[in-house]
Amino acid sequence: MRKISVLSQAVAIVLGGCAVSLPGSGFASTSTEACKAISEQEVAALFDRWNGSLQSGDPDKVVANYADGSVLLATVSNQPRLTASEKKDYFVRFQKNRPVGEIDSRTIQIGCNTAVDTGLYTFTYGTTGASVKARYTYTYSWDGKQWLITSHHSSAMPEN
Repeated sequence: MRKISVLSQAVAIVLGGCAVSLPGSGFASTSTEACKAISEQEVAALFDRWNGSLQSGDPDKVVANYADGSVLLATVSNQPRLTASEKKDYFVRFQKNRPVGEIDSRTIQIGCNTAVDTGLYTFTYGTTGASVKARYTYTYSWDGKQWLITSHHSSAMPEN
């Protein structure tokens, strides 16, 4: 009987779209929570929201884009930023350069209550005019009220 139950759960995953873990089962089952629809343009606008908060000069506005428990692997820091205070510390320093980000190329993938935006971007510093080209990945999750960053990885391009 257990094998049929597991098979039913697997079929429900394929047919249902959204999934949540069932305690102790090791498998997932469909959720009663509906998937939040989002378009590629709306995912792209999440970067614009983040970039606008970055340009505000207020690190708290930038940190507000991140979910609790999110991870920031920042472009110009060797330290993973796991807490809101660690993220704020990074952005206090980063914002001193008055950075402006611009997307050079991107690929967007959309799932059930999740989205991934990955590609290449360039930051130009308002204080010096210098620029840094980097690779990025933002993962987003719908928290029931808004889309928030769950992980953000950015690394400078290795080749000149």
